[in-house]
Amino acid sequence: MQPTSLRAGHDREIESLAEFDEVVSERGSLARFRVQSIDLTDRTDTLLSVDASGAVFLGCPMDAGAAARVRAAGALVFPPVPGLPFDPYRGLLHSPDELFASLDAGYEATPDARTYTWFQQTKTDGDIFASMLRSIHDDAVSDALDELLVGTRVVGVMGGHAMARGTRAYEGAALLGRELARSGLMVATGGGPGAMEAANLGAYAAPFDDAMLAEALRLLSGSPSFEPSITDWARAAFTVRERWPAGGPSVGIPTWFYGHEPPNPFAAHIAKYFANSTREDGLLARSNAGVVFLPGAAGTVQEIFDNATPNYYESRGEPTAMVLVDRAHWTERYPAWPLLQSLARERSMESRITLVDRIEDAPEALKRLGG
Repeated sequence: MQPTSLRAGHDREIESLAEFDEVVSERGSLARFRVQSIDLTDRTDTLLSVDASGAVFLGCPMDAGAAARVRAAGALVFPPVPGLPFDPYRGLLHSPDELFASLDAGYEATPDARTYTWFQQTKTDGDIFASMLRSIHDDAVSDALDELLVGTRVVGVMGGHAMARGTRAYEGAALLGRELARSGLMVATGGGPGAMEAANLGAYAAPFDDAMLAEALRLLSGSPSFEPSITDWARAAFTVRERWPAGGPSVGIPTWFYGHEPPNPFAAHIAKYFANSTREDGLLARSNAGVVFLPGAAGTVQEIFDNATPNYYESRGEPTAMVLVDRAHWTERYPAWPLLQSLARERSMESRITLVDRIEDAPEALKRLGG
């Protein structure tokens, strides 16, 4: 009998100690399983007796004798890498509590900041070992993200990091995220500050009433930006989370490539990457219910056309909805809309793009376009 906790399509992966025990109990074998980043130091007796032929242990601490025994049985053992501020073999996505651990000592002490420092120190030295660790980490994150989102309708919300807390634009983005989440969609953003944080905040607020969101917006406005202090900015978010625990889920997909952009704490699931190209493509490819583009600058313009290209060629199948918000922004300040219209003309994507003036119009537009 297949263990109930194992996902279809990933039923050879073990990502928690409870899952490990379940597999051993129900199957009596670890043969050909992939065990990811689980502390097995208390499972020595099991490892000394169970069939581990063809198994792969990725970053699992274990007794030296147990490691020797499973290797002799034909397993591959990739030991933990000492001294890293991140886990390259992780089986699950990051969480805000994990990335911001030690925030009381200042943002610089957190795993997120220390990982960025490690990235800066290693990305230019040409060390194949460091680049391999980054690649393994990013691949593991993609695998975990796919497992999380299987069968889920995902809507992407893109926008710039400069949108300040306490502004009407930030409130509008939060209301958008809340409405999309309440409609049954999983909100996914670039995971950073500004418009991205606002949309994740809205999804977090979905189970609560209007008063909660209004008070959360008030509390956050005291630290309007992650500059000059990421520590103060993050603490304000955790104050909201502590006052209203168990908020609604959403996904943030940030990157250490932009070191000046910390992840926002309102996304329950954070898929943080070293490679920004992998992150950008992965975010848009998984937004199967369409994408809403809020005002932004270079990064958001890039995302518009990163999304338009597979819609143009239909390389991912039927084109998905694209809703651009703020006519003046996308026709005058950064005139991406006229070019998008030209690309879409007389192609199937033409009926899947629209430009709206107000953020309040985005959910209905998304629905109208088939998102």
